[in-house]
Amino acid sequence: MARNGMQGPKGTQRHGESFPSRSRYINKYFSLIEREFRIFPGEWELVGLRPVSRREFDMAAFPSVASGSPAGADRLGYYVLLPSLFFHGLATAHLEALPVRDLALTLILSTIAVAALVMAVRPLLNLDGPAFTSVFQGSVRFNNYVGVTLAGGLFGAQGIALAAICNAAIVPTVNVLCVLVFARHGSAKLNGRAILKQLVTNPLVVASLGGIAFQLIGLGIPRGLESAMRSLGAASLPLGLLCVGAALDFSSARRWIGPVASSSMMKFLAMPAATVLVAMVTGLNGPALTTALLFQALPTASSAYIMARQLGGDAPLMAGITAIQTALAMAAIPLVLIGLTGWLAA
Repeated sequence: MARNGMQGPKGTQRHGESFPSRSRYINKYFSLIEREFRIFPGEWELVGLRPVSRREFDMAAFPSVASGSPAGADRLGYYVLLPSLFFHGLATAHLEALPVRDLALTLILSTIAVAALVMAVRPLLNLDGPAFTSVFQGSVRFNNYVGVTLAGGLFGAQGIALAAICNAAIVPTVNVLCVLVFARHGSAKLNGRAILKQLVTNPLVVASLGGIAFQLIGLGIPRGLESAMRSLGAASLPLGLLCVGAALDFSSARRWIGPVASSSMMKFLAMPAATVLVAMVTGLNGPALTTALLFQALPTASSAYIMARQLGGDAPLMAGITAIQTALAMAAIPLVLIGLTGWLAA
């Protein structure tokens, strides 16, 4: 899949081949960042380089709801556009040449390992229950929008297929873990029925599992519906990046240095390290490992703030974690890709 004139690398690299040049990764990363932020005039302002008003964001990102809240654009992406992207990507992906099992196993095991580490160090954090749920989300939740965009920019159609596998593996895992942590530590205690409802109604989980089912059964998406879903999925990428910018709140982040630092260390250090260790066991390498590291080094998503509000977490702290991690990711992602992939290739 190509977008905005971007093309993936000619040909694809089969599972088991050596890593491409690290300089190519970093050059494509920054080129992609630059292109993605050319969505609207004044786009750098929209992604947080200066404060923007709610009205400014609405007018640029989603004019049809300009008289309401920017949360309307986020809900559109979360409930319609991003599920369309996941379902279409998984249902139509050519997975025969991809290491589906090794990639999924690497992501699931590394995510569970870091989640267990966060739970183990909770006594050292000296946080109440709701605040801990925000640190937990900041440690394991990831930004789907940015991940799909960067994977597609690095590897073209192969990157989109790899990103679809990543989402199919991580989205259900992360949502199950987060809902369970909210049920135990959130201020709004959830019983077993409420936990099950949160899991089975999550649009990203449903779309991912639906796409996997279509892939396994061999069903094709009807032609007219397929083109519509492809268009909706493509719209999720620029809109999602704008939603990320609208969620940034650096003023709130200053008040929680410890929790923000703890979650960021787990996200940008522990998670990639765990991914590499598991990959050494599973044998994952090449573009699949690069994509796995990319997804595991992504900042937490702005949807974590919505989940914190709904399930009794510390929403202001969650906004602060999201803001700082989004800023740190600009440097953390290329450092992870260059450092760890280069070390493994050596």
